[in-house]
Amino acid sequence: MLLLRTVELMDINIFNDPALVPQPRDKIVIERLAATPYPDRHRVHVEVQVTMFLERPNLLLVLRNAQGHIVNELNVIATMHAQMEFTIHIRNVPDPMGDYTLDVEVFYETRQPPQDKKSFAFSIPHMED
Repeated sequence: MLLLRTVELMDINIFNDPALVPQPRDKIVIERLAATPYPDRHRVHVEVQVTMFLERPNLLLVLRNAQGHIVNELNVIATMHAQMEFTIHIRNVPDPMGDYTLDVEVFYETRQPPQDKKSFAFSIPHMED
Protein backbone atom coordinates (compact mmCIF):
# COMPACT_ATOMS: atom_id res chain seq x y z
CA MET A 1 0.00 0.00 0.00
CA LEU A 2 1.45 3.38 -1.03
CA LEU A 3 0.58 6.45 0.98
CA LEU A 4 0.96 9.85 -0.63
CA ARG A 5 1.10 12.84 1.58
CA THR A 6 0.74 16.42 0.47
CA VAL A 7 3.01 18.80 2.25
CA GLU A 8 1.77 22.34 2.46
CA LEU A 9 4.47 25.00 2.69
CA MET A 10 3.94 27.66 5.22
CA ASP A 11 5.08 31.25 4.71
CA ILE A 12 6.56 32.38 8.01
CA ASN A 13 7.16 36.09 8.30
CA ILE A 14 9.83 36.64 10.93
CA PHE A 15 9.68 40.40 10.38
CA ASN A 16 6.65 41.94 12.06
CA ASP A 17 7.64 45.36 10.78
CA PRO A 18 8.00 45.68 6.98
CA ALA A 19 10.66 48.37 7.54
CA LEU A 20 12.92 45.69 9.05
CA VAL A 21 12.96 43.47 5.97
CA PRO A 22 16.51 43.56 4.55
CA GLN A 23 16.71 45.44 1.24
CA PRO A 24 19.01 45.21 -1.79
CA ARG A 25 21.79 47.79 -2.10
CA ASP A 26 19.89 50.07 -4.50
CA LYS A 27 17.29 50.73 -1.77
CA ILE A 28 19.75 51.57 1.03
CA VAL A 29 19.49 55.13 2.34
CA ILE A 30 20.38 57.02 5.50
CA GLU A 31 17.11 57.04 7.41
CA ARG A 32 18.24 58.98 10.45
CA LEU A 33 21.21 61.16 11.34
CA ALA A 34 21.79 63.06 14.58
CA ALA A 35 24.76 64.69 16.31
CA THR A 36 24.74 65.86 19.91
CA PRO A 37 27.71 67.52 21.64
CA TYR A 38 28.76 65.98 24.95
CA PRO A 39 28.86 68.34 27.97
CA ASP A 40 32.68 68.48 27.72
CA ARG A 41 32.17 70.11 24.25
CA HIS A 42 35.18 68.21 22.78
CA ARG A 43 33.22 65.10 21.82
CA VAL A 44 30.11 64.59 19.68
CA HIS A 45 27.68 61.69 20.01
CA VAL A 46 26.62 60.58 16.51
CA GLU A 47 23.66 58.37 15.62
CA VAL A 48 23.25 56.94 12.11
CA GLN A 49 20.49 54.63 10.96
CA VAL A 50 20.41 53.12 7.48
CA THR A 51 17.85 50.91 5.79
CA MET A 52 18.10 47.25 6.79
CA PHE A 53 20.44 45.72 4.21
CA LEU A 54 21.25 42.43 2.52
CA GLU A 55 24.80 43.50 1.62
CA ARG A 56 26.93 45.28 4.21
CA PRO A 57 27.55 48.94 3.26
CA ASN A 58 30.47 51.27 4.01
CA LEU A 59 30.11 54.70 5.59
CA LEU A 60 32.21 57.84 5.66
CA LEU A 61 31.50 60.41 8.38
CA VAL A 62 33.20 63.81 8.08
CA LEU A 63 32.92 66.54 10.71
CA ARG A 64 33.61 70.08 9.43
CA ASN A 65 33.81 73.40 11.23
CA ALA A 66 32.12 76.62 10.08
CA GLN A 67 35.03 77.39 7.73
CA GLY A 68 34.58 74.01 6.02
CA HIS A 69 37.80 72.54 7.39
CA ILE A 70 37.76 68.85 8.33
CA VAL A 71 37.87 68.51 12.10
CA ASN A 72 37.68 64.71 12.17
CA GLU A 73 36.52 61.81 10.04
CA LEU A 74 35.52 58.22 10.56
CA ASN A 75 35.44 55.34 8.08
CA VAL A 76 33.18 52.33 8.67
CA ILE A 77 33.92 49.35 6.46
CA ALA A 78 31.18 46.75 5.84
CA THR A 79 29.06 47.55 8.87
CA MET A 80 27.01 44.74 10.33
CA HIS A 81 24.49 47.08 11.96
CA ALA A 82 21.75 49.27 10.55
CA GLN A 83 21.66 51.38 13.73
CA MET A 84 25.03 52.78 14.76
CA GLU A 85 26.39 55.13 17.40
CA PHE A 86 29.81 56.75 17.46
CA THR A 87 31.78 59.32 19.41
CA ILE A 88 33.74 61.79 17.30
CA HIS A 89 36.40 63.88 19.02
CA ILE A 90 37.16 67.54 18.33
CA ARG A 91 40.91 67.83 18.80
CA ASN A 92 43.59 70.52 18.68
CA VAL A 93 41.32 73.45 19.54
CA PRO A 94 41.30 75.11 22.95
CA ASP A 95 37.64 76.12 22.63
CA PRO A 96 35.41 74.12 20.24
CA MET A 97 32.58 76.68 20.37
CA GLY A 98 30.95 77.25 16.97
CA ASP A 99 28.95 75.76 14.14
CA TYR A 100 29.68 72.33 12.69
CA THR A 101 28.36 70.10 9.93
CA LEU A 102 28.44 66.32 9.95
CA ASP A 103 28.42 64.83 6.43
CA VAL A 104 27.68 61.12 6.07
CA GLU A 105 27.93 59.01 2.92
CA VAL A 106 26.84 55.41 2.44
CA PHE A 107 28.57 53.55 -0.37
CA TYR A 108 29.60 50.14 -1.62
CA GLU A 109 32.58 49.73 -3.97
CA THR A 110 32.97 53.40 -4.79
CA ARG A 111 31.96 56.78 -3.43
CA GLN A 112 31.55 58.18 -6.95
CA PRO A 113 28.61 58.56 -6.57
CA PRO A 114 27.72 57.51 -3.03
CA GLN A 115 24.64 55.36 -2.49
CA ASP A 116 23.20 58.11 -0.27
CA LYS A 117 24.44 61.14 1.66
CA LYS A 118 23.05 63.39 4.35
CA SER A 119 24.26 66.34 6.40
CA PHE A 120 23.43 67.43 9.93
CA ALA A 121 24.26 70.91 11.22
CA PHE A 122 24.71 71.65 14.92
CA SER A 123 26.39 74.15 17.24
CA ILE A 124 28.61 73.82 20.25
CA PRO A 125 27.75 76.60 22.70
CA HIS A 126 30.07 78.85 24.63
CA MET A 127 31.32 77.26 27.85
CA GLU A 128 29.29 78.45 30.82
CA ASP A 129 31.24 79.64 33.83
